[in-house]
Amino acid sequence: MAEIQPGITLIAGGRLTDPALRRAEPADILVEDGIIRAVGPDLAAPEGARRIEAAGLLLHPGLVNAHTHGHGGLARGQGDRWTLELLLAAAPWIGGNRALSDKKLTAQICAAEMVLKGCTAAYDLYYEFPGPSRDGMDAAAEAYAGVGMRAVLAPMVADTTFYDAIPGLRDSLPPALQAAVDRMRLPAGEATLAGIAEVLRHWRWNGQDIRAAVAPTIPLHCSTEFLCGCGRLAREHGVPLHSHVGESKVQALAGMQRYGRTLVAELDAQGLLGPDFTAAHAVWLDDDDLRRMADRGASLVHNPGSNMRLGNGLFRLRQALDAGVNVGLGTDGASCSDNQNMYEAMRGASMVSKGQGPDPRGWASADEIYRAATVGSARALGLEGIGRIAPGMKADIVFLDLAAISWIPHNWTVNQLVHAEDATSVRHVMIAGRMVVQDRTLLTLDLAKLAREAEAARERLEALNASGKILFEQLEPVVGAFCPAFARQPYPLNRYVCD
Repeated sequence: MAEIQPGITLIAGGRLTDPALRRAEPADILVEDGIIRAVGPDLAAPEGARRIEAAGLLLHPGLVNAHTHGHGGLARGQGDRWTLELLLAAAPWIGGNRALSDKKLTAQICAAEMVLKGCTAAYDLYYEFPGPSRDGMDAAAEAYAGVGMRAVLAPMVADTTFYDAIPGLRDSLPPALQAAVDRMRLPAGEATLAGIAEVLRHWRWNGQDIRAAVAPTIPLHCSTEFLCGCGRLAREHGVPLHSHVGESKVQALAGMQRYGRTLVAELDAQGLLGPDFTAAHAVWLDDDDLRRMADRGASLVHNPGSNMRLGNGLFRLRQALDAGVNVGLGTDGASCSDNQNMYEAMRGASMVSKGQGPDPRGWASADEIYRAATVGSARALGLEGIGRIAPGMKADIVFLDLAAISWIPHNWTVNQLVHAEDATSVRHVMIAGRMVVQDRTLLTLDLAKLAREAEAARERLEALNASGKILFEQLEPVVGAFCPAFARQPYPLNRYVCD
């Protein structure tokens, strides 16, 4: 994260977002050493305090992205009409042959976009092939620290390939393609677990509010022994777990065939559900799964952008909230949702909720969605002191320009944050009391230099991964036919508009 701004700062005259009020009222905020000490009208500041004039600005807590992938920054815009399964098939092409500098660069791209769009903390499931490394995870952490964000960084791991995880998929391939995907098999689980342990033992970023976690990517992509090994490492090192659970119908069907029960029931049977566990997507969960998540104190993260982009189905936000599950909100990676815009994620969550039935009593409210993007996501990250503007909380604050078109006129603050704001109103972003974005300019990173480095990396990686692209083009028609056919099998629930 950014260095804590020492001393005392008075933020004067801004309007403070409060879900209890229809329209934000003026309030001052007194910050000392990166912590909010007082909030209220006409606060007095000690002599020598720094003063920030916020008249004409709306203040809200930094948004918290509870599910993203920093490795996706360099893979933005690669696919159209890709299902999740086609995205997984494309991964060796769009993410292959990364040098250590690329591993930092791709995370910098994502972190810079998030901060410029009002997000101050993120849960990043970061992937390295063939497995996690200290240098690679440090590179990603350096990216977040340099930009000035708080983050939870989880090496995303597996010991089973996508082709072996989906029943019948490998066998559907011609022999030459079977041989090709067999060459992509992952290291033995023991080696990957040792790599995770090495990362966790030497983690040196906690003091900058960049924490470690463990992300067994998809339960089906993990043997039971490997999945439990991830859980053991998380417990031993006191870090959380995060996994993609029930993201697609293919996953739900394959899980039922493999385990004889739902994915959530299997995770619970293995002792992995608990307050430190987060399930991403959770589209294909049933009511019992939601109750189980709530009973165990686990969190789930709604990613409306990628769920729709990849054709995964409609997440039931109303039912999850009613079941008592803590719900956070995420963008997912730039390679599958195209951007890192949490305002768009809020709007998307609202629209998906409203698209599931005609009775507005069953729709998630703007207040509930705003809460998911702030305190709900903060709880999923396990980071204390973020997600609210109140005494004792960390001074992570976004300043929106009320003269921007999204706020003309300013009628209902939270409703307009969820439905009208698109990040174009962001004027300043403060993290730990220090301005990271000021007058729409990122102060911690040279964006022109970043763009030059990204273009050079894109050109180099395009050449290095040319054979991977050819292989994907051979795999695409087979995977693109097999997985939708697999998904046409009956399942006890439906998450599509029509089926």
